Amino acid sequence: MNTKKAVFLDRDGTLNVDVGYIRDYGRVRLYPRGIEAVRRINRAGLLALVVTNQSGIGRGLLTEQDLWTIHAKMSETLAKRKARIDGWYYCPHYEESALDAFRKNCSCRKPGPGMALQAARDFGLDLGASYLIGDKVEDIEFGRAIGATPVLVLTGYGTRSLETLGARPEGPAFVAPDVLAAVRWILAREKRRRPGPGKTKT
Repeated sequence: MNTKKAVFLDRDGTLNVDVGYIRDYGRVRLYPRGIEAVRRINRAGLLALVVTNQSGIGRGLLTEQDLWTIHAKMSETLAKRKARIDGWYYCPHYEESALDAFRKNCSCRKPGPGMALQAARDFGLDLGASYLIGDKVEDIEFGRAIGATPVLVLTGYGTRSLETLGARPEGPAFVAPDVLAAVRWILAREKRRRPGPGKTKT
């Protein structure tokens, strides 16, 4: 039985400023409150997993090695602040790619569930007990698709996404000003759901 819980984190617009296609670490600007958010996820015993669409690879704007280097350096920066990403998942595909390896209509591009399903296999996750934090409509749709609790942040494209999602019945479970506020809400929810002494879950 899968029992581990994760907080799936979108990258651009959620953990770091969305500046378009990031080709090298020099363009990465982590939100300071994002670092604290990851640290709190770690301390709570939840897995912090990044899920990011990276069609720039399929478009030929960067290579997979470029992306691995960016994520390795992001991990180093976080580690210096005692924060840890437990897994990095990305979709490199682009349907009109000139590169055969990446020309694909895939199931891993959000809102498709592929990245979460892979993470569930890797870590033994209970997706229904997990969470998603992101700033785009496809992030919230991804969270719903995998049965997780989706939280929308108003950084990045969040305000625009909220306008779109406002007309939909299956929107976010919570709207937060940024990723740290989203994590605070998640941890408070987890605390309320945790059975006290002599109690069982209902």
